[in-house]
Amino acid sequence: MKSTVPVTWFNESPTFYSVAGEKEKEVKNMAISKERKNEIINKFARHEGDTGSPEVQIAVLTEEINHLNEHARMHKKDHHSYRGLMKKVGHRRNLLAYLRQKDVQRYRELIQALGLRR
Repeated sequence: MKSTVPVTWFNESPTFYSVAGEKEKEVKNMAISKERKNEIINKFARHEGDTGSPEVQIAVLTEEINHLNEHARMHKKDHHSYRGLMKKVGHRRNLLAYLRQKDVQRYRELIQALGLRR
């Protein structure tokens, strides 16, 4: 008889499961944790409670892109996640273009802090 433990939802700690006596496997979440997201928001926020400025949005997207990039390297046939990765990359590209157009100095500081350009 197969025994399984339900997998957790997003932003919770990893869950372990076993099937028919196999070793327990770790299931990693696709999303970044709330704690990590709050760290990024606090680091790049322009003022208290800022979650919508281009800098914050770009920083959060960069973290999500890095996370999905690692997933895509391990799971080459997961085309649905790859499409989500490409959508996030396009969204970040648009936000970077907007920020560069509005304030070049803030743009340069952000790409330096995130290490986006070489």
